[in-house]
Amino acid sequence: MPSSFLHSILLVSTLCFSGALAGAESDFDWRKLNASKTLNWTPCYSAPLECALLQVPMDYSAPQNEVTASIAIVRYPSTSPKSQYRGPLLFNPGGPGGSGVDAIVGAGAQFAMVFGEQFDIVGVSYSTPTISFFKTEAERRFLIPSPTTVFFPSLNASSSSLADTYANMQLLGQLAIANDANGYLQHMSTDNIARDMLSITEAFGFEKLQYWGVSYGSVLGATFATLFPLFPLGTLVPPGLTLVFLPYLANFTSHMLDTDKSMDTFYSGCAQAGPQACAFHAPTASQVAANLAALTASITAQPIAVLTPQSHGILNYVFLRNAVLNALYDPYNLFAALAEGLAALASGNATLLYAQNEVPTFECDCTVPAPAFHENSFEAYMAIACGDALPVNDTLAQLQQFYEDGLKVSAFADVLSSTRVVSAGYKIHREGRFTGPVGAKNTSFPLLLVGNTFDPVTPHADAVKTSLLFPGSAVLTQDSVGHTTLVATSDCTFSYYRAYFVNGTLPAPGTVCSVNAELFPSSDSNAANGTAKRTTENLDEIRIREATSRIGSVVRKILRRAL
Repeated sequence: MPSSFLHSILLVSTLCFSGALAGAESDFDWRKLNASKTLNWTPCYSAPLECALLQVPMDYSAPQNEVTASIAIVRYPSTSPKSQYRGPLLFNPGGPGGSGVDAIVGAGAQFAMVFGEQFDIVGVSYSTPTISFFKTEAERRFLIPSPTTVFFPSLNASSSSLADTYANMQLLGQLAIANDANGYLQHMSTDNIARDMLSITEAFGFEKLQYWGVSYGSVLGATFATLFPLFPLGTLVPPGLTLVFLPYLANFTSHMLDTDKSMDTFYSGCAQAGPQACAFHAPTASQVAANLAALTASITAQPIAVLTPQSHGILNYVFLRNAVLNALYDPYNLFAALAEGLAALASGNATLLYAQNEVPTFECDCTVPAPAFHENSFEAYMAIACGDALPVNDTLAQLQQFYEDGLKVSAFADVLSSTRVVSAGYKIHREGRFTGPVGAKNTSFPLLLVGNTFDPVTPHADAVKTSLLFPGSAVLTQDSVGHTTLVATSDCTFSYYRAYFVNGTLPAPGTVCSVNAELFPSSDSNAANGTAKRTTENLDEIRIREATSRIGSVVRKILRRAL
């Protein structure tokens, strides 16, 4: 069993406590709560969920300052007797800007089923002050596409793409400064979010941090372990781990080490699956790749206008690149759908692929009061990720070279290298903020780091390299494709998660877990798997698998909004 000073951090590559997303807002009005230095719980959303607003310093270097922030916290409360209570388990779904509140509202019962009723399952979001570069929602939607649609600009869509993207990011950076009269944005940083985690744990009256963070949550968890290595760690797990010192350098090239390998699994999987399971089928992987290249060239030469009942737009090169990249994040759920969309597009029908990635047209109703929280995941990303990093003062020529260097790593550099161009526009950097290096010779309890075999933006090698920065930590590999281990249900992976959180048990070196999913499932394989489940598993095993599937589904939805 863990000692009294056990602190666990599970770092899983892609929640930012200072972000705000709109998902669960309509079900509860956080403005009715008063912030306090103690946790005053009130029923919220649906039973048994409880909510509280925790007051913390805006500036942790001057805690006596009267300016404060309010952290919105939701918990699925423990039902164990006090003698068996193990404290809060904080979950962060990534981003920056992903909503932990939405995660717990959507799957709190399932978290408790998997990890045990001895924990309070805790998520955070809807905190104030919110990150905002704009005065109105209309202005926001005009300048920033909705985070649930095409996200990354392409740096090679045209001869002026890099320059246009650079100018747009400079504009957003200037708007951030213009609308930050109180100087709050400088405090929206990963090191302060780590301090928020410490404040939350202490407010619970518990002596150790227990944390599971995915994607950006891995950076946050590793940052906490660096800043507070001797603070009692219960457990800390980061899946989908990125090499944590690189974001502080605004260097995202190494994130693409496995992007092309992830793409290759679409080509090979489609060829092997056959035409019934993969609508974009060709006899060989190389032919599938050639067909996609030809289709991309066709769309580049002649984009297609699309009108659906929900929205309208242009399916062009940038849209297609992002649709494919989006599927790489969540292949077990999106590869087959992507294949259907590509097959339809090759036949001249762009509607299916467009509809898979569309967002309803924005409508501005001036008669309705402004929402308490706006959809701001891009602003949260820019403020936190770019604000954390060392200032990027690159010229256009230097950014062009950065992109060209990225092409040597991945063909997707045109969209993924744009992250440095984004940071080039952001000029708010707090003096004294943490900028690395990340790592600690000793932590109060070893970290568990988890990575997929192929992750398009957080390569497995990063989990291994980060483990070297935290001696005594363990690496668990999930043999799967996609972003974070939540892309597919794995009985094996979740059994190790549970053993780590409940007993402090680490997997043996070299442990690899398979997943209960196929990239291109056929109707026959689905039927066979269903029969095997009913005949070989007991009811508890089925419930746990269904619970982990629900957690994955909820978190993947949040990640698609936050990335």
